[in-house]
This record gives sequence, structure tokens and C-alpha cells, in this order.
Amino acid sequence: MLDGFDLEHHGDLEVGEGLVDLAVNVRAGTPPPWLLEAITASLTDLAAYPRQDAAVAAVARRHGVAADRVLLTAGAAEAFVLIARAFRPRHPVVVHPQFTEPEAALRSAGHLVDRVILRPEDGFVLDPSAVPADADLVVIGNPTNPTSVLHRADDLRELARPDRILVVDEAFMDAVPGESETLAGASIPGLVVVRSLTKTWGLAGLRVGYVLAGAGLIEQLAAVQPHWPVSTPALAAAIACSNERAVEEAAQAALDIERQRVHLIDNVGRVSGVSMYGVARAPFVLVRVPGAAQVRESLRLQGFAVRRGDTFPGLGPDWLRIAVRPEDVTDGFVKVLSDVLH
Repeated sequence: MLDGFDLEHHGDLEVGEGLVDLAVNVRAGTPPPWLLEAITASLTDLAAYPRQDAAVAAVARRHGVAADRVLLTAGAAEAFVLIARAFRPRHPVVVHPQFTEPEAALRSAGHLVDRVILRPEDGFVLDPSAVPADADLVVIGNPTNPTSVLHRADDLRELARPDRILVVDEAFMDAVPGESETLAGASIPGLVVVRSLTKTWGLAGLRVGYVLAGAGLIEQLAAVQPHWPVSTPALAAAIACSNERAVEEAAQAALDIERQRVHLIDNVGRVSGVSMYGVARAPFVLVRVPGAAQVRESLRLQGFAVRRGDTFPGLGPDWLRIAVRPEDVTDGFVKVLSDVLH
């Protein structure tokens, strides 16, 4: 607990048996059968130590970069730990509200972290000038968890400095149609892009993600990474999720999520007492509801789990995050939410 914010709290703690899960941002109906087949086929190789070459090459092709600009990790969470261990910034800054794991990792490694708080009244939109000029490590999500706001790539480029490491968490970028505003593969000095295969492909239990950065930065991160950090099944998943078929399927999934999100926003927006700020572009929506803690508990009693927002710096006790789900699930949820509030 830091300044009243539980940086170690995550949405999976909200989920319980018999509850409809609107708390965890993993796409419904995943992993798909073809991905399960690829993972299952890899199990015959478990006696051998994992070999990353093929998976690194697949991810590199996916983003059009050289293999020495890719580092595979045991999920995005490991990437943040490596960043905290590999670099020694004098003035690290985390832009909030956002995923709390990067700040938690930095603090655990002994760094004194400064915060830049984006305001709901501004739509949680980034103002690059708000970041201190002397910050030599800056972390920001895009699209941002939990606000769902997608920052302009040009605004993120303004944050780049010759003597600054700029970490952009793009764990949800493949849920944005066309991956607009991505910096993955961009040649920007000091840029570190973190990606995850968890959200779109339903692989939270497998732990697989990767970092895209300049070769020198990748070397620094790899130097503090344990041997064989990514398992053979996770490497098989990285290969399968990086081919042309998977990229096309993810693009279609992003369009489906966009349609479902519009449906969620339209219907939740009709419920009296619920407010939304900013333009949601991720597979979740942030809402403000008076007495959100009691609302959340009442929703649980009615069979729905949503994510509390008060563990995110910059938010208070009246915030909830709701995952995007198929329209029929949303309709059931909105009816219960309306009943709970009124």
C-alpha cells in the first residue's frame, strides 16, 4: 500500500466462482482452437531446454524489425521488472492513471518514482509538457489501462529525449483497429515498447510477452534476465500468434471489440448516475459512480465482477473499470447495474 493505493491489486482478485467476469481484460472465448493445438504440439519437446530463435524471428517479422531488437519475456510483468533492474534512472516518472505494475517494479528495485497525473476533466489526454524535462525514464500506457484512452503517437514522440528511456506499454494495442498510434518498430532512440499476448489470445496462464527496443537497450535488459525465461509452450504461442493468419484474426477481433465497446458505452451511458470521461479505445471502459465500492459489492451479489478503480493513482473511490464483452453479456450487466443504482 503506497499513498493509499494498492499497487499490487489486479483484476483477477475480483473474480470468483459463479461470477460473470467483467474485471479481467482478457478477450472472451480464447484461446482459439488453432492456438491450443500449437501449444499442445510443443509439449513433446519439454525434455529439452527452450530455444528462442524461431520465436524471436517470428516476432521480429511481425513488426518488421531486426531480431536483435526483440526480447521475449514471461509476460509484460517480467518486462517491467527487467526495466527496473537494468536501468538506473535519476528521475523516473510514471504517467497515471495506468497499470500499476511498472511503478511497483520500479519501487521494488529501489527507485524513487515521481508521478504525472492525467485528469478526467481533460479526458485523461496526455499533455507532453506535463512530464518534467529532467525525467530520464518515463512510463506510459497506450491505450492506457484503466482509462481506455489512446494517446497520439506524435504526443508520445514528443516525450522522447536523447538521454531518456521512454517506456510505452502497448499490452492492449492489438485490440485497437489498425493498431493506430502504435510505436512498435519505430526507430526512436531510448524507446522501449512492451507488448503482451495475454489479452487478445487468452494466455494469462502461459505468461508470454515481449519488448521491442534498440539493440543496445535489448542487451541491457537481457543481461538481467534469468536463463530460459520463456517456456517452450509459451515460445510456441509466440510463433503462432505472430504469423499472418493470427495478425488477420487479431485485426478482426479488434473490430468486434470496437463494436461491442460502442454497445457497452451506449447502454451504460443511459444509466442515471454513471459518468464517463475521455474517448475509450481499449477493450474496457472506465466509469465514475457515486459509492462505487457498495455498487461493486451489490453487483457481485447479482453475479457480476467488475474492477475497482481506487487502486490506481489518480483515481478515487468512485471509479470502476468494466471489461468489454459480447452484447448479450453487456445487456444483462446493464440491467443489473441499473437495478443496483436505482
